Amino acid sequence: MRGLVAAGLIAALTLAAGSAAQAGPPTDQLKTTIDRVLTILQDPALRTPGKVDERRQKIRATANEVFDWQETGRRALARHWQARSPKEREEFSALFADLLERSYAGKIEAYSGEKILYEQESVDGDQATVRTKLVTKSGTQIPIDYRMQKADDRWRVYDVLIENVSLVGNYRSQFNRIIQQTGYADLIQRLKTKQEELQFEEGAAAKGKKP
Repeated sequence: MRGLVAAGLIAALTLAAGSAAQAGPPTDQLKTTIDRVLTILQDPALRTPGKVDERRQKIRATANEVFDWQETGRRALARHWQARSPKEREEFSALFADLLERSYAGKIEAYSGEKILYEQESVDGDQATVRTKLVTKSGTQIPIDYRMQKADDRWRVYDVLIENVSLVGNYRSQFNRIIQQTGYADLIQRLKTKQEELQFEEGAAAKGKKP
């Protein structure tokens, strides 16, 4: 599952590498933002070891324009979301976004020209799905769907399905199990602990050392 999620996030941040069929506003807006990610990834000035932090900050800032992290968090927390205060929701969404971004930053940076085939775009009101296939260097095609929601004239991703497996659904199961067994506070503590671990790993990588 970790590998599939990584593949989905790589694809979500490299959609501009393919050509679009039946492109509409969701695909167009997604590609416009993703072009900027490719520019960052391919910028020689940002590929040196000393530029790791700056490069990742730029990638994360752009990813924040593509993903609706609060909607992703709401769906991942599911029924437990309603019991949370506005402050708790904001904290959880931020921690969850940080987990996803930090966990797969290295995978995104490993992008080396994989192609995306756009199969179909469907829109139903303020909901949309962009169906694609990720074509690996070996020629394997991995179906990847992007579920998007429109807000303030912007289409943003809130879920990624890799071979029909939902990113949100995967985390929803994990979060629900933790909350039921040890409580919501424990879930937050685990997310904070993971955040600290990933920050340490990033710091070590930026210095050219193994964590």
